[in-house]
Amino acid sequence: MIKKILLFSVIISQLTVSCSSSDEPVNAPEGSLTEQIANIIKQPYSKLTPAEQKVKLEAEANVMLVQMDKSKTSGAIEAIQNLGDLLSISSVDIFDGKNDNEIEDILNVSGVYGIYTWNNSTKIWVKTTSSTELKFVFPAKASQTANNTQLSSKSNSSTIKVKIEDSYNWQSGTTINDEFYLPTSVDAILTIDNKQAATFATTAKYTGTVETPDESSFKMVLNDGYTYEISGSKKATQNTTKSSFTYNGKNLVSFTAGSTADIDALIEDDALIQHQGKANGLVQIMDNFIIVAEMDIATQTKDEEALEKSLVYPAHPDYQSPKADYKAYYTAENTYNKKYSEANVVNSNKNSKLILVSKKDGTKIADVVYRSEKGYSYDNELPVWVTDSNYTAGGYWTNNGNGEIITIQHYDEVLYLKFNDSTEVAMSSYFSTGFDDLETKFENFLKAFER
Repeated sequence: MIKKILLFSVIISQLTVSCSSSDEPVNAPEGSLTEQIANIIKQPYSKLTPAEQKVKLEAEANVMLVQMDKSKTSGAIEAIQNLGDLLSISSVDIFDGKNDNEIEDILNVSGVYGIYTWNNSTKIWVKTTSSTELKFVFPAKASQTANNTQLSSKSNSSTIKVKIEDSYNWQSGTTINDEFYLPTSVDAILTIDNKQAATFATTAKYTGTVETPDESSFKMVLNDGYTYEISGSKKATQNTTKSSFTYNGKNLVSFTAGSTADIDALIEDDALIQHQGKANGLVQIMDNFIIVAEMDIATQTKDEEALEKSLVYPAHPDYQSPKADYKAYYTAENTYNKKYSEANVVNSNKNSKLILVSKKDGTKIADVVYRSEKGYSYDNELPVWVTDSNYTAGGYWTNNGNGEIITIQHYDEVLYLKFNDSTEVAMSSYFSTGFDDLETKFENFLKAFER
């Protein structure tokens, strides 16, 4: 819902700055707060102050915020999230090796089969042999114990076989690899209480033995009314990717990246002509807004690769040495996480110039910039050294409840709107945190075609 306190504070600030020296009101709002907001919404963005633009933006974006937040209560999405949590509690290896596979692996491999059933008592997956499908049987919600949900997938294989590192033999110094064929298509169905809740479909086309697809697509359809699609293709001079998230057929947000010609075809409205010939990316938010983007994904990818080489992850302490400094290690890990996120923000702001524009009157509302913020964190107990002559090293490290607690901090790259008065507001305040998630998935998908 519209955040009344924020809106009220903006209206009040407008009242305090809109009085002349003769104490005569200039454009002072009249009527109730609801009436004042309604009046602002009727005005084009070009005629509003930055403070008033925020009020109108929040009112118009409220529809998307409500729909995006409703998607988080989707039964299908909750079930998929619970599957991800269960896979983190008890890992499985669909390749019959020692890999910890995640949901993405289920929808991106072919030629692997088996039925995995969650045992709530022992908190493990029990595998049953199958030669026709890959299926997971589990509870739809974390609060449930009954296995009322199934995710079943079938695939068609390409001729391209890839290897991934499965395990490492420290005695022989050799790496053991898993091998599987990349799929040309995977179809999956999610059922809850024997009723279809969602479908997933992926397709891919390859050239020769090149592992990166020439064309690739993914589509998720939820019975709750939501549909998410993403696709990409290689071209001789320019790669093109598209993505959309809709509710009952109505666009909530869509992403497009390609050539300037591709984007020009999408912004033919008279009010938006000024942006033609420059943008190679476009985000359409409902029927009201667009984000015009000038992106250099190739340079962004190179900058990220350079960052990986320049910023070295701290080496893990020697667990056989009583002098190992675990506190220094985790402190260095926190420093690494912070520097890595901040560097990613610098690279993104350098290689992506984004502006939020009113689709109706073509007015620029704000620049869209990246900022680094604290994200997920957890407390970790430092191990303590226990002296024991039975050990070659004279003792061993252990977590016995007596160690110091240190917080491990991760960081997120978050989108902010920077208005003409230089104030910044997190984009999620207007468009839900779900927007950041979709934007991240789109960027990762786009970068895959650059490698």
